[in-house]
This record gives sequence, structure tokens and C-alpha cells, in this order.
Amino acid sequence: MRIESPRGTDDLLRDQTKTWQYIEKTLRDLCEIYHFNEIRTPIFEHTEVFQRGVGESTDIVQKEMYTFLDRGERSVTLRPEGTAGVARAYIENKLYGEVNQPIKVYYNGPMFRYERQQEGRRRQFHQFGVEALGSEDPAIDAEVIALAMGIYERLEIKKIKLVINSLGDIESRKKHREALINHFTPHLDELCTDCQTRLSQNPLRVLDCKTDMDHPAMKTAPEILDFLNDSSAQYFEEVKQYLDAMEIQYEIDPTLVRGLDYYNHTTFEIMGTAEGFGAHSTLLGGGRYDGLIEQFGGPRTPGVGFALGMERLLLALEHEKIQLPLNDELDIYVVAIGDAVAKEAVRLTYELRKAGFKVDKDYQKRGVKAQFKSANRLDTKFVVIIGEEEMNKGTVKLRSMEDREEKEINTEELVTLLQEKLGGNEHD
Repeated sequence: MRIESPRGTDDLLRDQTKTWQYIEKTLRDLCEIYHFNEIRTPIFEHTEVFQRGVGESTDIVQKEMYTFLDRGERSVTLRPEGTAGVARAYIENKLYGEVNQPIKVYYNGPMFRYERQQEGRRRQFHQFGVEALGSEDPAIDAEVIALAMGIYERLEIKKIKLVINSLGDIESRKKHREALINHFTPHLDELCTDCQTRLSQNPLRVLDCKTDMDHPAMKTAPEILDFLNDSSAQYFEEVKQYLDAMEIQYEIDPTLVRGLDYYNHTTFEIMGTAEGFGAHSTLLGGGRYDGLIEQFGGPRTPGVGFALGMERLLLALEHEKIQLPLNDELDIYVVAIGDAVAKEAVRLTYELRKAGFKVDKDYQKRGVKAQFKSANRLDTKFVVIIGEEEMNKGTVKLRSMEDREEKEINTEELVTLLQEKLGGNEHD
């Protein structure tokens, strides 16, 4: 019986991992500029972390989590998202006590959800996200949005749009909640069973339903912006002013919601507008969640963040036919002529690698012609040729694979010469 990978998972092979590494480095470099530091939380947590952090009434908790009992009969769950684990780590490690606030972190890694397969959605998927904890300044909301937009700018993804909304404070949300219940109750029997439950538990999530999205009542539902009190309206106005100051374009979408109770004020999404995305065009989503840390039993701590799916990001690159500038060239290939020089070829390869060059050699005991073919396939810049005659003289032959120029040089001069030709600093 042939063993295959579990459904909804993928092997990332050589060409794919080169792309992933380029994107991940781009994300890390951008976070460094914004002074966000990496945090790494466990891939599995006690199930309660996600029940509290994601919400008991969500589809994620009710239908999609990989939850099981460990050998100690403790309920643990493979993480379905990143924010809850960060919140738990923030409290457990008392990051709220650090002098420098807000705490600004980013994470990147595999997440797990048992869900129906579709383009850009896998059961093991990868999520990148940032969290800024400890500030209720509207400027940090704008900073997080600017960082998010910067990701697509750096990867030259142009067919996107930023949509923003405000959910207001607790008072504003309470009034909106009551209006939603009054609006949808006469249509309750016409809604899906999930929405019938949501209306009593969390009516804001009804607005995000994919099943009932075309129901007439959805189009006439009360909008949160009509229920913002003065302080909430002022907060949203300041976020917009900061975005305007950075000349970041956006659209206001009053229907954009985050269904969890702890979300408040700013909410935003970046959507892909390239042809082929269809209905599932959200590339990134985020917002402010000032009640989350308290929900975990921590001190009152304002927070804001976002998350994006790496697979969706790759789809955006694919839809816009963007070729990333991947450097997959090999600096040097060592060609050994005859068994007598085998040890010297290994020594040379090792010395060149210590000098910082990307180097490879033949390990199949192939002839000279086959070794040169291998060097060509690997897009090698230079070939170092060592035979018994060269070894006895203390020399090698250095051939440029671009112009085929070849000359014999002393082995002691090889590293210095290659540093001049390839650029020493980038290999140090």
C-alpha cells in the first residue's frame, strides 16, 4: 500500500521552498523596519486557549479544530490561528510588565483546521500575523495597516484594495447588537440554522454568513457606523486621518465585521482584485481587540493586529503573474578529474564554503563531461577544475561559465580571486 500525505496537506519541494523563503525573508525584513519582533508559540495548546480566544460559538471551535486527548487525558488542540497563543504567552510571561510598550510581535507558522477543501484553503495552512499589545492610540492601528499594505508593495502585488470599518466601543456595539436582533428576528425562519443560533449568541456574525449573504434582509441590515457614539466616531476619524497622512488609499465598508465579542473600533481587510479570485478574495484581515487579554484573565490591555494566509499570498502572486527575483545560482562547482584528487576536491570545496561561497561538487563518480553538464544545470557561475597534474603543481583551473574564459591559478590565490569576481562582502 502506497503511503500518501494526509488530505489537505502539501509537501513543499525545492522550487517551492525557495519561493517561501524569499517571501518569509521579505516579511521578516519589513517587520524589523517597523520594530516588530518574532514570537514563537507552541503548535498545540490546551483547548481552552482557543475556546476563550477564538470563541465557543465560532465555526472554528465548533466544527474545524483538531482536538484530542493526550496520554494524560488532557484536551489539547492543534492551533487553528495565531492570536490566541500570543495572548496566552503575553499573560504567562508577564509581557505587560515590560518597560517598553506596546509589545509588538509577529509570528509565522503552520495552522490546522478541518475544513472543506478549496483553492487557497488547506487543512494544514500557514499564517503570518502581527500583534501590537498595550496601546490604544489610533496611530498604532494605522501603523499596523501600513505594515500590512507594505507587504504587498514589497512583493509588487498591485491588484488589491484596503477596506476599513469601525465596530465602535462596547456601548456602540450593544446598540448595534439590539438593532440587528430586532431586524433579523422577523426573518429568523428564513435564515440558515447557524445564523438562527448566531442571532442570539453573536448577531454580528450573521452579517458574515456566506450561506445567507444574498438574503434581502442582509442588504437592509442596520450598519454599525450609524450607532457609533462620539468617542468611537472620533477614534475612527483619527485612524483615517493617519492613513491619509501616509497617503494610504482605502474604502469604507460598513458591512465589514469581526464576529468575536472582544473586537472593537478599527477593522480592516486587504482584498485581491485580480481576475480569478472570485468570492474568496480576502488576502488579509485584522482589527482592534481591546477585550482579548482580559478574556484570558490578564490585565486590561488594548491590542490590534492582523493575519494573512501564506497560501493566499502565493495565489495573489500567481494571479498577477509575478516572478520573484529568486537567486538560485551556484557560485562554484568543483570538477574533479580522476580518483587521485578526490580528497583534494573535498578540501577545496570545504575551503570555498568556509569563505562564504555557494559551492557543490559531484558525488556520483561521474566523468568530466557529466560534471560540466551538472554545473550547467545548476546555473553555476564558475567551475574550479582540479586534476592530478594541477594538484601536484598546487594549481587549479578556473573557468567562467558565462564567457568560457579559463585560466590556471595557484590554489592559494583562488579565494581572493573569486571574492574579486563574485563580490566578497555578500559572501562574508
